[in-house]
Amino acid sequence: MAASPFRSALELMVQYARYHRDRRNIATHFIGIPLIVFAIGILLARAQFSVSGVDLSAAWAVWGLSTLWYLSRGNLVLGTATAAVNALLIALAEPFAAGSTLSWLSWGVGTFALGWVIQFIGHYYEGKKPAFVDDLVGLLVGPMFVVAEAMFSTGWGRSLLAEIERQAGPTYIRDLASPAA
Repeated sequence: MAASPFRSALELMVQYARYHRDRRNIATHFIGIPLIVFAIGILLARAQFSVSGVDLSAAWAVWGLSTLWYLSRGNLVLGTATAAVNALLIALAEPFAAGSTLSWLSWGVGTFALGWVIQFIGHYYEGKKPAFVDDLVGLLVGPMFVVAEAMFSTGWGRSLLAEIERQAGPTYIRDLASPAA
């Protein structure tokens, strides 16, 4: 039976962190995940519709739904910060949807592919598969994880970080000559 997508931010972060302890892998996620979110924004921004006279795109609709999910995970600061970062990426992506079909697809698919290549390089260093392979909710947790890691680096959320590390272990740099644990 699959785990519920409605677990708390702590539970989700711990599960995701278990696949992301190598610091090089975490570093690649700071590039790969924003590229993927940006690419999804490009690809979905082309689908336009109107609701009560307000023009929207599928990118903003998905952002709205994901924001509700982030805000309901029990950590309002982290949920708000993740929604804000995702909103910035969507806003930056929107102009790329306005070009020709070739330009739109090139930017969208190219950025999406590049983001995943960077992710898989990180998982080479980790020696583990990506979290979403075992739980598709990991695709939503990725942006939250990157935002949390950025916030941890400023000193925010020390108790959350301590609990994640207590359950998932500390970060490290894996010796590539040794088999993965």
